[in-house]
Amino acid sequence: MSQPSDATGNTPTDLEDLVATSDTGARKPTGLARKLLLSIAALWSLFQLWIASPLPFMLGFGVFNSTESRSIHLTFAVFLGFMAYPAFKRSPRDYIPVIDWVLALVAAFCASYLYFFYAELATRPGKPITQDVVIAVIGLLTLLEATRRALGPPLMIVALIFIVYSVAGPYMPGILAHRGVSLESLANHQWLTTQGVFGIALGVSTSFVFLFVLFGSLLDKAGAGNYFIKVAFSLLGHYRGGPAKAAVVASGMTGLISGSSIANTVTTGTFTIPMMKRVGFSSEKAGAVEVASSVNGQIMPPVMGAAAFLMVEYVGISYVEVIKHAFLPALISYIALIYIVHLEAVKAGMQGLQSSNPPKPLLRKVIGFLTGLLLLMALSFGVYYGLGWLKPALGDAASWVIAGGLAAVYVGLLKIGSRYPELELDDPDSPVVHLPQTKPTVMSGLHYILPVIVLIWCLMVERLSPGLSAFWATVFMIVIILTQRPLMALFRKQSSMKADLLHGADDLWQGLVAGARNMIGIGIATATAGIIVGAVSQTGVGLVLADLVEILSMGNLLLMLALTAVLSLILGMGLPTTANYIVVSALLAPVIVTLGQESGLLVPLIAVHLFVFYFGIMADVTPPVGLASFAAAAVSGGDPIRTGFQAFYYSLRTAALPFLFIFNTDLLLIDVSWAQGILIFIVATIAMLIFAAGTQGWMLVKSRWYESLLLLLVAFTLFRPGFWMDMLHDPYRSIPPAQLEQALGNVDKGSNLRVQVNGEDDIGQPRTFFVLVPVPEGDTAQERMDNLGLMLMEDGDRTIVDMVTYGSVAADLGFQFDQEIVEILAPVDRWAKEWMWLPGLAVFLLVIGLQWRRRPADTSKATAPTA
Repeated sequence: MSQPSDATGNTPTDLEDLVATSDTGARKPTGLARKLLLSIAALWSLFQLWIASPLPFMLGFGVFNSTESRSIHLTFAVFLGFMAYPAFKRSPRDYIPVIDWVLALVAAFCASYLYFFYAELATRPGKPITQDVVIAVIGLLTLLEATRRALGPPLMIVALIFIVYSVAGPYMPGILAHRGVSLESLANHQWLTTQGVFGIALGVSTSFVFLFVLFGSLLDKAGAGNYFIKVAFSLLGHYRGGPAKAAVVASGMTGLISGSSIANTVTTGTFTIPMMKRVGFSSEKAGAVEVASSVNGQIMPPVMGAAAFLMVEYVGISYVEVIKHAFLPALISYIALIYIVHLEAVKAGMQGLQSSNPPKPLLRKVIGFLTGLLLLMALSFGVYYGLGWLKPALGDAASWVIAGGLAAVYVGLLKIGSRYPELELDDPDSPVVHLPQTKPTVMSGLHYILPVIVLIWCLMVERLSPGLSAFWATVFMIVIILTQRPLMALFRKQSSMKADLLHGADDLWQGLVAGARNMIGIGIATATAGIIVGAVSQTGVGLVLADLVEILSMGNLLLMLALTAVLSLILGMGLPTTANYIVVSALLAPVIVTLGQESGLLVPLIAVHLFVFYFGIMADVTPPVGLASFAAAAVSGGDPIRTGFQAFYYSLRTAALPFLFIFNTDLLLIDVSWAQGILIFIVATIAMLIFAAGTQGWMLVKSRWYESLLLLLVAFTLFRPGFWMDMLHDPYRSIPPAQLEQALGNVDKGSNLRVQVNGEDDIGQPRTFFVLVPVPEGDTAQERMDNLGLMLMEDGDRTIVDMVTYGSVAADLGFQFDQEIVEILAPVDRWAKEWMWLPGLAVFLLVIGLQWRRRPADTSKATAPTA
């Protein structure tokens, strides 16, 4: 039987090949080679589960230190890289040539060298012998070749440039010149230590990322991907442009379990894009909606590709903190995309698909929603406080009781789901598509949510490490895959126990293989990005780039941010998001923080890293190389370049958010209370919807040019009220440097002083910068000064740092002996910046009034009743 094809003639196999080429490897050998490829991939998954589990420590064997684990992790990645990815487009796909076997074995040996010779290498740190150097050089070369195959030439070329730069330092022009690195030193730094290839990035891939990717793969194999799509369509498909709104929500939910924007685009796009076209979206717009929503799946906690785990290491904060800071911008971005889709539907007069749900009055819908929300909140409080009471009461037996309770809930949800028909993936190209009923669709797969709850519980409440949290969630996921079919069939009284168990075992096998194959590119990318990070630390090129960027930006932080955004986009056209984030954050994140300190804007490090990450993701959208846009165009039959530009236009809100949260860190929930956080969420969401209306040129009716400008002005005011308030009233008053102690005594506890300091940078060059000094505990000014750990002395009309107490707050802030305190800025009592929201909302009401008067004439032409 021939396979159905989409508008472009692409069959499902063609689309699978498209994803495989970029994510899992395009080679599909037959016979023994196929079995070996799949077995090694599954073995990799089992190895990662083993090292993440408590079993090695409980049984006393199979315990690996971090360096050994990274070595074995990279061994699997490069071996599978040569096995799964052909050398060239014309290379065979159905068998593995001898040369690839040789390269795979050589690369695997070089990667495992640190594991097999760990004890010997530990006895000669920094003094490699000839054998070490030869292995390191061959290892670097084979890693670069594996990178070219799995990820394309750009990342390989960038890494090669940094290697050449390390060696050829004395021959470089001007400020790029350095003393150079010998081949022996290069080999040692990049391959035999944890400063280069086996550095933090590969460590994060080994410890955290693999397990989250495996968890997502198992969840998808169990049927959760189809469940999320069905739920989204049952809830939203009947509204204006419903399939597009459902595509946004489905992509957001699958983004929770998928780290790949391309796979997300194809997985949901094969179903959503034809439906979007059916209700009136053009091929390019349908593809662009899917691209914008799928790419944004990478900014949605808790997984966020691999970047969230890297931020834990680079920023030095907990994983829970990273999720907290990233959550609000991601949620706002998705809400705004749904609104953009709605505006597109209204402009074109679209209708939704025919709903299978019985009609309900609006009041019943609202009451039903609120009832469900209250029940969910009550259940959450009951579980949280119930477990909080059970754990101390039961002691060591608590874990077994909780596991039993979880199993009972799982079986109960399966019992409920068995009363409803099994979800099947509809053919989106069929002539008529009736939306599934909401209640049967939601109830049939509630058990898929349990592993996600377990993951979030372990992370947020138990505060386990990300790796251990993912391990327990994955173990639960394995139990679900093996048991859901037999139990469902048993409850439906149509059980074929042996067949169902074999089906579940096959799903588990496929999930283990898919998880490992999805990790090949990430494992190789993090290792290769380590070359770049290693070169930066070995040559000091980061300081050179800092000077260069500062010269280009002329000391202007906004221009500096724009340059960073452009660099992220350019690098992202060829680099995977993870590698792009590693490279740009290593090169430019410290520069932005330093430049911000010098210009008086104290930017939190997490804000800078999220800034870089957001623009790295935007590269998957941006023409001419946006791979997700090409994938969507392959499904929609549209032009990939036009699809990319349209997707970039839809993604302007994602591009605007990083600039906003750099200048208004409230959006990242930094130092805000719960009540403030809720208020910020509401106002920021309204602001982003207004921004979307301004950029789309439509709100109630088509906007006139000045109305769009006013809407953008209102959005800016709601996002950054402090900009206008600072113009009306200076937030600080200047205090003589000698009066620091008195200033600490006069300022309320919990406030901050801004202190301008003259000092030196890391290489002894003069530098002026600002420090945000929190007011320490203490009843008197003297106590607060002592708790700060800073002693000053007067030298004529200068105030000099005389002593900094070791380990004190002042030492952590960067105060050092002999620095000069130039100025102290203390906060003043003034109106809260949020008062500026009122004139902003007044202008918004004015625009609404202007458009309301034109509404009858325009809507009669441009809109149609909602289906």
